[in-house]
Order: sequence, then C-alpha cells, then structure tokens
Amino acid sequence: MMRVTRRYRFAASHRLNAARLSEEENRELYGKCNNPHGHGHDYVLEVTAAGPLDPATGQAVNVPALDRLVADHVVHDFDHKYLNADLADFKKLVPTSENIISVIEDRLKQHWRAAFPGEWPRLEAIRLRETRRNLFESRVS
Repeated sequence: MMRVTRRYRFAASHRLNAARLSEEENRELYGKCNNPHGHGHDYVLEVTAAGPLDPATGQAVNVPALDRLVADHVVHDFDHKYLNADLADFKKLVPTSENIISVIEDRLKQHWRAAFPGEWPRLEAIRLRETRRNLFESRVS
C-alpha cells in the first residue's frame, strides 16, 4: 500500500463566534479569534490518498485527478473568502479549523468516486495547518 500526500494552499478569513453563547462567553472561549471584524490565515491543506501500486502506471494515485478534485471543490470555494458569510457550510457552523477540516472531508468524499472510479485510491487523511503552532488532522474512515 502506498500513500501519496499533496499540499495545497488557500487564504481565508473567519470569525469564531457561536450563536448559542453570549458575547462574553464567545470572547472568553475564542479570545482574539472572536474579533467582530474577523481575522485571516494562510492555510496549508494536505490530502493523503492510499492505494496499491499500479504496475502499468507505476503510481498509486492519479495526481492530476487529485489536484483537480481539491482545486474544484475546496481551493476554488475557500480561497480569499470570508468563511462565515461566503460559504453556506458555515452559515450555522462555527468555522473553527476542526469544522473547516470536516467540511473539506465531506466535500472530498462527496466527489471522490467521480474523480477515482473503483475501489482505489482511498481518501486516508486530511491535515490543515492554520498557523505555525496549529495543525489539525482527520483520519478518514
């Protein structure tokens, strides 16, 4: 089994603010990330796919197909957007990095078989680097 990880970048802004919490609770929970004007990040997204090595192509993953999938369903929609207002996914969902990665996972799963017909490759992991100190990971099942 081979794993292939590709790295992508997008810039986006957001405000962490839970509608069910008071202003004070939001400030205490999210700190500076609760700024009413929002704040932005230069995100680094890593998508890992796994599959057996194809003896005919010498590859486990069709990299251009993976790049198209991520570009069309993630980067195009997220890059230079204010996530709270510009993406329907976050109208009622706080755009924490955990929720962002969950939305990305759902989008990739929804379109995975169209990009990769058959059993292989499988989406294995998604990592999202928000800052130098904050890295989030989802192991896809």
